[in-house]
Amino acid sequence: MDGGGAPRISSRRRSDKPYKGIRMRKWGKWVAEIREPNKRSRIWLGSYSTAVAAARAYDTAVFYLRGPTAKLNFPDQIAAAALHDLSAASIRKKAAEVGARVDALHSTNRLSAKPAWFEEEIDLNKQPEPEPAQPEPEDSSLDYSS
Repeated sequence: MDGGGAPRISSRRRSDKPYKGIRMRKWGKWVAEIREPNKRSRIWLGSYSTAVAAARAYDTAVFYLRGPTAKLNFPDQIAAAALHDLSAASIRKKAAEVGARVDALHSTNRLSAKPAWFEEEIDLNKQPEPEPAQPEPEDSSLDYSS
């Protein structure tokens, strides 16, 4: 046997996982987690509505764990404040804050794009006006006077 064999075909395409450190749940939520350095354990970073929010949470965590040499999804958008406690809990908390902020920002942008039929403002306190009465159609084929 030559041991080479056919090239391995990946069942996952690049578009399935657009950013490092995140994955998509079956029901559409994006989740982020990261391995702790020199440990087998992982730090859960949260579940988000958008891939960008999950990726930003990952970026925050990887920056605190690995420093400025970390490979980030968005290297130009990292705004790291001094984190004195580098425990898994404090990193998880900071990453979740960033992810939630980005998720909220993307959610409000999505909601602000209202459909055209929704642009008319409706006053819910206004009493509805009665519709004009429609005259009953006269049908000469029906004679009820017998």
